Amino acid sequence: MPIFLDRHDFQGSTAADIADAHRRDVEVQSRYGVRFLTYWFDTDRGTTFCLVDAPDAATAMRVHDEAHGQVTNDIIEVDLSAVEAFLGRVTDPAGARTSPEAIDGAYRTIMFTDVVGSTEMTARLGDAQGVEMVRAHDALVRRALREHCGREVKHTGDGIMASFEDADRAIQAARTIQQSFAAFNMASRHPLRVRLGLDAGEPLADSNDLFGSTVNLAARLCQAADPDGILVSDTVRGLVPERSDLFYIGALELKGFANATKAYGVRWA
Repeated sequence: MPIFLDRHDFQGSTAADIADAHRRDVEVQSRYGVRFLTYWFDTDRGTTFCLVDAPDAATAMRVHDEAHGQVTNDIIEVDLSAVEAFLGRVTDPAGARTSPEAIDGAYRTIMFTDVVGSTEMTARLGDAQGVEMVRAHDALVRRALREHCGREVKHTGDGIMASFEDADRAIQAARTIQQSFAAFNMASRHPLRVRLGLDAGEPLADSNDLFGSTVNLAARLCQAADPDGILVSDTVRGLVPERSDLFYIGALELKGFANATKAYGVRWA
């Protein structure tokens, strides 16, 4: 059966309220051939996302209606592996039934890395050396992800897309990545330069794709960044407590976005 992710607005609800609604869904689900796999609840934003194995979206919403009457605001079909990559799990975390506070929110910061001039680099060095340079990039980025609790979503060929639960950790990871490449270049005959872009948002915001608008903006910011640069959106800037390392770049006209995007650079040296 297909897998769906739906969104609810639960302003003013507590973690215990949402846990109770989830329990009611599970009690009703067998009547409709549906399985509620897990959920995410963001206390600050009042949003809940449910992951559902169901014959179709309408059937999943029928269970919500019968169980507690809270129908969905949005619902999309998703790939289970993509949900796990972005959100970190596809089942309830340990202790969720006895401690509803164990449930995390679904808001994520998305990061893109990109090897500058990868095509020209491969043409200059040859295929074998070009592949080794990309592998060096992958190793440095993945080490920073492990250090700062990021998750690799996918490899893009000459870069990596990653997801973070915490925007501050995402920025620290970006700084670590650039510092790692600076150290690498001091010891390498062939310099390897990267650019990074970051944005943050919810899974179903303004798109029929998982984190669609957030992914698109992070990718565009990455493309707009200078070599060795890091660009973050105004949304990411608003999520971090310490902003002394951020500086205003300007309002950028980015492909696919009707309005100019405020962008901020990150000092990392």
